[in-house]
Amino acid sequence: MIILGIDPGTAICGYGIIKVTGNKFTALEYGCIYTDADWRLEKRLQKIYLNTLELIEKFQPVDLAVEELFFNKNTRTALSVGQARGVILLAGAQKGLNIREYTPLEVKQAIVGYGRAQKLQVQHMVKTFLNLKELPRPDDAADALAVAICHAHFRQTFLRSSWL
Repeated sequence: MIILGIDPGTAICGYGIIKVTGNKFTALEYGCIYTDADWRLEKRLQKIYLNTLELIEKFQPVDLAVEELFFNKNTRTALSVGQARGVILLAGAQKGLNIREYTPLEVKQAIVGYGRAQKLQVQHMVKTFLNLKELPRPDDAADALAVAICHAHFRQTFLRSSWL
C-alpha cells in the first residue's frame, strides 16, 4: 500500500511517499513543492494543487495523510496555510483517496513516542523507520514522511473501526 504524506505550506509544501509492506516502510520519493513569494496567492495554490495531482497520478497512493494546521500568532500565515491544505484535500478527494489529518502532536507521538519531541528527534526516527542513509532534508519533506508513517501506524486501528 502507498501513502502520500503532506506537510502543507504556501511557500514550501513538503511531501513524502511511502510504501508499506507488512511492517516494512520504504520511501519512494520525498521533497518539496516551492512557490515564489512574489506570486499571487491563487497562482501559488494552483501550483500546489497541480503538483499534488501529479504526485497522486505518478505514485497512485491509496491514502493521503495531511498535517493539521497549527494555529500560531500570525493569522495571515495560518490562513494561507489553511488555503494550501484546502487545495491538497481537494486534489486527494478528486482522486478518490482515503484522507486523514493528524496534529503535530499526534505525529510526534506516533514517530518518537513523545508528543513534544524535537524536530531532530523526529528526523532521526524517520531515517530509522525508512532505513535511509542520511536524515531526510529539507525539514518540510521529513515532516511529510513523518505524517505518512504516522498514518501507517494508525491505519490498522482505522480499519478495525471501519474508517476506510
